[in-house]
Amino acid sequence: MSLVLHVTGRVLAGPEDVRDELWVVDGRVTYDRPAGARDVRTVTGWALPGLVDAHCHVGLDAHGPVDAATSERQALTDRDAGTLLIRDAGSAADTRWIDDRGDLPKIIRAGRHIARTKRYIRNYAHEIEPADLVAYVAREARRGDGWVKLVGDWIDRDAGDLTACWPRAEVEAAIAEAHRLGARVTAHCFAEESLRDLVEAGIDCVEHATGLTEETIPLFAERGVAIVPTLVNIATFPRLAAGGEGKFPRWADHMRRLHARRYDTVRAAYDAGIPVFVGTDAGGSLAHGLVAAEVAELVTAGIPPLDALSATTWGARAWLGRPGLEEGAPADLVVYDADPRTDVRTLAAPRRIVLDGRVVG
Repeated sequence: MSLVLHVTGRVLAGPEDVRDELWVVDGRVTYDRPAGARDVRTVTGWALPGLVDAHCHVGLDAHGPVDAATSERQALTDRDAGTLLIRDAGSAADTRWIDDRGDLPKIIRAGRHIARTKRYIRNYAHEIEPADLVAYVAREARRGDGWVKLVGDWIDRDAGDLTACWPRAEVEAAIAEAHRLGARVTAHCFAEESLRDLVEAGIDCVEHATGLTEETIPLFAERGVAIVPTLVNIATFPRLAAGGEGKFPRWADHMRRLHARRYDTVRAAYDAGIPVFVGTDAGGSLAHGLVAAEVAELVTAGIPPLDALSATTWGARAWLGRPGLEEGAPADLVVYDADPRTDVRTLAAPRRIVLDGRVVG
């Protein structure tokens, strides 16, 4: 028998499912003491499933794709913050080599962003016109890990403000094609305009979702469309507005208004029953390793601490179709000195990090 890990103290297998211990044998979780275990390492504390960052970009910086060494540093930074599962919400870099590294977070990829021509960050996306949307969605659905990422809105220089990128008919056809190929679709959306068309077209998730209103929140709730608010990114809106208001004053004012109501928007979405998950938007202009800060932001917005914690652990993993600390699951877990259900700020200081049963941090 290989090295056995014994985790003692409190194991948070679910929001109310607290165990006294678990064992890791051959990289898998078990709650049955293994017979004949001799080489045992013990870790004590409060154990959680590895945290989830459901909006992260390993392989990108502010200028576009980065080399493997930079991608590795990004992934290690996320891992050391406790993030062991990433939904990579769009990357122009090939990071498949990470899958062969047992010491790096597991990644669920959404392929490369799909944006309207000259309507997104340079070097990030496939920049196309609506007639090509279905074909590019099919391409990224085949390349990804069950997700496709659209850019739903961006600044329109002629309008001087955020506007929707895609006509309704093309969006409907593209989402239908992704679903036919077994992929879910998400979209970057800051503003209000694109949301109804995207949801009624069958979208599965919206990133940022700062443009939610009293009219669209019930629609999201009825359709079960999730949101990933990325509040640590939305905090940058005033700085972005200040930098662009000379040329685009309408856009700058809009961004400030979206920022001012961000907490009310997230709380209203949560109160309506919209699924809310943790994502940081790391990898563009934002640093990696901010998952604990994002959970704290959800609590500041008024989401109860246990639900904010679930948004990066049990609930997030179930949403992405990945196990937590179930019997036989890969042993991906983080151990803390205190109960993170009592104070989510505990997440900022992991004691031990375990990936596939190996202590890696």
